[in-house]
Amino acid sequence: MRTEAEGLLRMSLKLYYHPLSSFCHKVLIALYEAGIAFEPIFVDLGDEKSSASFRALWPIAKFPVLRDEARNCTVPESTVIITYLGTHYAGGTRLLPADVDQAWQVQMWDRFYDHYVHHPMQKVVGDNLRPADKRDPFGVAQAKTQIDKAFDVAEAAMQSRTWAAGEDFSLADCAAAPALFYANTVMPFTRTHKNLAAYLARLTARASYARVLKEAQPYFELFPMEKKPQLVEP
Repeated sequence: MRTEAEGLLRMSLKLYYHPLSSFCHKVLIALYEAGIAFEPIFVDLGDEKSSASFRALWPIAKFPVLRDEARNCTVPESTVIITYLGTHYAGGTRLLPADVDQAWQVQMWDRFYDHYVHHPMQKVVGDNLRPADKRDPFGVAQAKTQIDKAFDVAEAAMQSRTWAAGEDFSLADCAAAPALFYANTVMPFTRTHKNLAAYLARLTARASYARVLKEAQPYFELFPMEKKPQLVEP
């Protein structure tokens, strides 16, 4: 049982985020899996006051960013945040295995989904925010080719496992959930990649990500693509 002091310590955590951000989804899943209390700080980069406050904390101005007042630490980047939480605020689901061979596989799949699905998906989405004369059709085509290749690799891997790196939910699944959820909106794969489709269904049905998606639902109309994300009820 957690003591009152431990509870107050955990409330010292502040997450600077936006509920539509896919990388923020990744960290929120980890927080909900671990049952860690935190204060969500909504960041609106279009609002001068909100933006200035966030840039003062982290000049790169990319969310999510975790601020730990108790330890006087500012922690950016989703994977780093989840690793930090697992080190200093461990609880609930263990997202980073103690076994070194299991750990590198989890880390590899975390990097796989971030680099080969998440980032190219954001390239496609982000291009829609540009003025028509500033768009990058060649770069978008490259990104889509990368996503297609990643879908094929993940489809083969998910033929024989429940979660991204095996039979235990982990950091890799925190990365895969928002990457696949948004990628399926940009480049639907559920009819062509059955193993990956079943995996996405498990991810969206998991309590932690179902909660994240429910909280994000009011913002789905802001998604800068003609097709909007759809909340799938279990």
